[in-house]
Amino acid sequence: MTTQQFNEKYKDYLEEGHYGLAIGAGEFVEWLDKKFEDFVKKPGFRFTQIKAKFGYGRFYAEGLTSDEVREVEQRITDLHSGTKLEF
Repeated sequence: MTTQQFNEKYKDYLEEGHYGLAIGAGEFVEWLDKKFEDFVKKPGFRFTQIKAKFGYGRFYAEGLTSDEVREVEQRITDLHSGTKLEF
């Protein structure tokens, strides 16, 4: 799945005026797609950006626990730092 396909699939949860996912690493996008299948079931779930900033993962979302947000951000940070990810 590409970044564009991901953003299209979850456009109903993407807040207007924001770009959504900005990371094109295929394995990460597939992992995130599986996470989003659960996230979209949560009341009030919305997101704006998923990116790396200054070498750290950033996931801006509403309706998730801090642990859920932190897990996504850590995956992005690991990906950005070259850490081998386990999916």
